[in-house]
Amino acid sequence: MLRQRVTTALLLVAVLLIVMLALPTIATVWLVTMLVLVGAWEWAAFLGKGGNGPRIAFTIVIALTLVASLYFYARSPDFVPLVMMIAMAWWIVAFLWVCLAPGRVHPVSAAIAGVLSLVPCWLALVHVTYTTGSTYWVLFTLALVWAADTGAFFAGRWLGRVPLAPRVSPKKTWEGVIGGVATSGLVAWIGATFLGRFLPVADVWPFVITCVAVAALSIVGDLTESMLKRAVGLKDSGSVFPGHGGMLDRIDSVTAAAPALVFALIALKILP
Repeated sequence: MLRQRVTTALLLVAVLLIVMLALPTIATVWLVTMLVLVGAWEWAAFLGKGGNGPRIAFTIVIALTLVASLYFYARSPDFVPLVMMIAMAWWIVAFLWVCLAPGRVHPVSAAIAGVLSLVPCWLALVHVTYTTGSTYWVLFTLALVWAADTGAFFAGRWLGRVPLAPRVSPKKTWEGVIGGVATSGLVAWIGATFLGRFLPVADVWPFVITCVAVAALSIVGDLTESMLKRAVGLKDSGSVFPGHGGMLDRIDSVTAAAPALVFALIALKILP
């Protein structure tokens, strides 16, 4: 299983690097859009409705919301900060949901959660691509989150003792959280210290601390998806990636991290 996970991860990284570094930036926007729409298709399973009809309907709703977001994005400079603030508020609510009432999931709440998770994530990644005219911040966001996932996986596997959220995801541990956040902090420090040409960061340590907080918040994205999967009896959101499950199993943490990072970059004046 571990070998399969590693092989799949390496192939994914290779594809992402080719698209984001070898092709025009618009290719990254289309890739992000495709990933989010596949995620929407999988998220529709959390609504507890059988058949492809509800999946198609929910995916269309997300697609139309993306189009509407692009319309307002092109016309109002305040649209992105507003959506990022809404996303931050949502992830605080999601954190409370996971902590206090993980067993109370209704199809309507699952649908609203999907909109609030997927759309701001897409907008954050599109905004950071268009604003900088490059894909480096998108790559950094993915590296930050996947570093957290990898660090958490191995720290939890080797050292895990204290359960993090046993009612939602029994295998996750506090030791895994510490390992994941520490790994993300290292990635942030490397990016800010040695990759300044691509990631223009003036103050290294405030940026690293911010990225550690973003990595911690990304865990809420992971736990939220786990909660919704558990509510409908699913182990994985899909089977797109051998050893990793579905698309959401790969981007659940990104849905929380991307808007949080863009919100922070705007606050730190790194992004307009």
